[in-house]
Amino acid sequence: MPADEYKSALEAAIAEYERLGEERRRVDDRLAQLTQTITTLSRLVGLEPTIPFGLTDACRLVYRNAGIPLSPTEVRDRLRAIGVDLSTYSNELAAIHTVLRRLNESGELRAMAAPGKQIYAWRTPTAAYAISPQLAEFIRQNGTFHVPPPKPGGATSERKPRKKK
Repeated sequence: MPADEYKSALEAAIAEYERLGEERRRVDDRLAQLTQTITTLSRLVGLEPTIPFGLTDACRLVYRNAGIPLSPTEVRDRLRAIGVDLSTYSNELAAIHTVLRRLNESGELRAMAAPGKQIYAWRTPTAAYAISPQLAEFIRQNGTFHVPPPKPGGATSERKPRKKK
């Protein structure tokens, strides 16, 4: 297969990968919205929520749908509003603070300073790449990936065979 065909195949694979990553983000966002809707509507009609999740996943859901930075107290209020049972925690705010701190440490949330309180914002997920965006752009512009450029004077980069012992 000529190098041009490899380059075309690589460009097509990168474009599809980027498109599917963006599609996955849209689907994940919509699933999070539907989860919150189902949970809230279930509670409003007197049913137990059909989508059980722990405190960490519930906090992720709140932040993902909030669109604005929230304090731990605001998170607690939103958790209650969507029907999350916080009665299992002796100190619900301490549990929420712990979850938010861990989500911040893992990079899912971003800590922000606000007058007199700590708030957190949902980090927009990074693009899903098997290779970095910079490398993808380099490949698009230069058409090289693993192949080293030719050396001056026509020398090749082939290895010399090793001598057997």
